[in-house]
Amino acid sequence: MNIALMSHTKKQELMVQFCTAYCGILSKHTVCATNATGRMVADATGLPVNLFLSHEHGGIEQIGQRIIYNEIDMVLFFNSQQDKDMDKDIMYIIHLCDQHSVPVATNVATAELLIHGLARGDLDWREGMNPKRVPFAL
Repeated sequence: MNIALMSHTKKQELMVQFCTAYCGILSKHTVCATNATGRMVADATGLPVNLFLSHEHGGIEQIGQRIIYNEIDMVLFFNSQQDKDMDKDIMYIIHLCDQHSVPVATNVATAELLIHGLARGDLDWREGMNPKRVPFAL
């Protein structure tokens, strides 16, 4: 499965903690992320993380395009409610996930439900969405 990670600056440490806690599960999948978040996660966990551009340079749009082409199976996008700068980006990603049946979490509680479901095989139905697909590389 291809898992995309994104987080608001104020939530990057939470994303690192989450990925550290679930490193064993994430290591069995392909992880990609926007630049700053991805570097922090990779440095803290040792996970290989495919890096997209930073948020400011189009990383959100790059992940959005991967969702459209069915190359992303799960999105974890930790948002800070205190900063409204990314509201349109979050809505863009949520809209695409809804449109293309991609599970998305915008907070740690939902992310934990998704990651446990991933470990149990509850998301294996995503494999049938595009059976010829192989994990992408940047």
